[in-house]
Amino acid sequence: MCRCNKYLDVVPDNVITIDNAFTLKREAEKYLFTCYSFLPTENHPINSLGFIAGDECWLPRDGVFFRNTVWDIAKGNQNKVNPYANYWDGTNGLYAGIRHCNIFLENVSNTQKVYDLEPDMRTRWLGEVEFLKAYYHFYLLRNYGPIPIVDVALPISSTPNEVRVKRAPVDSVVNYIANLLDKAAEKLPMKITDVANEMGRITKPIAMAVKARLLVTAASPLFNGNSDFTSLKNEREALFPASYDPTKWQRAANAAKEAIEIAHQAGFELYKFQGLNKISDTTRTQMSIRNAVCERWNSELIWGSTRNTSLTAQGPDYIQSICMGQIDPKAPINLAAYNQLCAPLKIAQLFYTDHGVPINEDVSYNFSNFSELRTATRAERYNLIEGYQTARLNFDREPRFYADLGFDGSIWYMQNSLYGDSATYDVRAKQGQRMNEVNTDYINMTGYWIKKLVNWKFAFSGLVNAATSENYPWPMFRLADLYLLYAEALNEASGPSTEVYTYLDKVRARAGLGGVVTSWNQYSNSPGKPTTKEGLRSIIHQERSIEMAFEGSRLWDLRRWKEAATELNKPITGWDRTQAAPADYYRVVNIFSQKFIAPRDYFWPIREYEISVNPNLVQNIGW
Repeated sequence: MCRCNKYLDVVPDNVITIDNAFTLKREAEKYLFTCYSFLPTENHPINSLGFIAGDECWLPRDGVFFRNTVWDIAKGNQNKVNPYANYWDGTNGLYAGIRHCNIFLENVSNTQKVYDLEPDMRTRWLGEVEFLKAYYHFYLLRNYGPIPIVDVALPISSTPNEVRVKRAPVDSVVNYIANLLDKAAEKLPMKITDVANEMGRITKPIAMAVKARLLVTAASPLFNGNSDFTSLKNEREALFPASYDPTKWQRAANAAKEAIEIAHQAGFELYKFQGLNKISDTTRTQMSIRNAVCERWNSELIWGSTRNTSLTAQGPDYIQSICMGQIDPKAPINLAAYNQLCAPLKIAQLFYTDHGVPINEDVSYNFSNFSELRTATRAERYNLIEGYQTARLNFDREPRFYADLGFDGSIWYMQNSLYGDSATYDVRAKQGQRMNEVNTDYINMTGYWIKKLVNWKFAFSGLVNAATSENYPWPMFRLADLYLLYAEALNEASGPSTEVYTYLDKVRARAGLGGVVTSWNQYSNSPGKPTTKEGLRSIIHQERSIEMAFEGSRLWDLRRWKEAATELNKPITGWDRTQAAPADYYRVVNIFSQKFIAPRDYFWPIREYEISVNPNLVQNIGW
């Protein structure tokens, strides 16, 4: 979104100002960018719910930059007086964004206004803002459950009763958003043609992909037949559906299949790394996995956000430095590293073995003593430091494990690697080694670095906090995500089928793994698991958690699956980074004991003040 990352905050105070905003195309375009400006910054390590409101990423203590942030939600500190991530009425309030969208639509749909705006461009702009309006409602739905639908901007003369909105039932909200996305899609282009100025602007494939995500969310257990919220009502009007509706899964599957077909028509395909001839097949597979996220505008990226991309300490691409730290082998110590964002041990355990099945199912390997020491061989040199001792957990794992994670004893391939891919950057993380802590605010707490989010062109400069990198648009939606949503919805609608396996296997093949049925039949102690709806559901959930790791998907998935009460009550653990000897370093230590209270924590609280000034609003259960 090259032009849209310089948003002009046009906040009209009166009718005259609004009229001025819609006199000329130039002024109306500024208002269009204001409508875009409310998009949540998904890739900012301080503000992103997906990153640090769950359990997928963790931070050091209360280190600098991370006090009073959405990380407090992960630590169990959410509250109703001044809620974290207050997207209802806070500084990021999406209802303010929806109001701007409504003002834009009301004015630009009037052909007597913005007289110099070409008809085709007018239609496209209306589609973009209809999408944004739908997306903001969807984001609120995921946060709060049933929400008020705000379809028009209320006039200044509105009475108090007119502005005291009520929450609408879940199904009404979902249908409203879905219809608005369909309406927007009809007006949007299939792809961006002005690549230099408009990449990141909304297209038809984006609208249809978000519709698929919306309907999969609505069909999932949190919203479909969830008895935990039957008491949430507007007086006598139930806000959650009373019973489970299996047809919602078929509706979701249909939407996902339509979105896939449109994405294919627009030319999207799973990314495969094509550069560099002199690298091993092992490294090439890892580069396909990593660059599906980090290569700018690659073939898989349906929707990329370029909001605030920079390498400044507060910019979202600062995320690259806090994921990587000072790994440059030319640096004798870790002086310039941030190293703050890390993955808990349970996330490292989530990835498959190299046979493509869970570590507790593989009949060929024994991971029961996963901290046991083992020495890497020459045959393992593309993943591990040859001759180096590391934990059993880090051996015999799938390519996504090595592509997504750095750890003590791991290889980290980068563009400016010194000796080719068999002797690239490596991670040595025990006490006294380069990747261990120097500054107590800038430390990796668990022993697992998030390699997946670091562009392979990233490099530190000397021993000061200076770095160069290629910024990349944040993947709001990748084709692999859409394939997995389709597989999930189709399995829930009609059970295992060749079609479900096909779309799962497309994602697995890019990751260097065999098909689901073949892998489980040959290597799992539960060979029949993919042949039942329940077994395949478990596989799909784990496949999503692996493929979409560190992209802000897991928190929303755990919530919609109603698995958050299990996963977010497990402790955050890691290796003992205070130890120098391998046998001591590879001891599991408890870093934090998370607490998730169900059903309360499945939805954010509406700020208490909003409840007090609008008696028509009912508070979420438990708050």
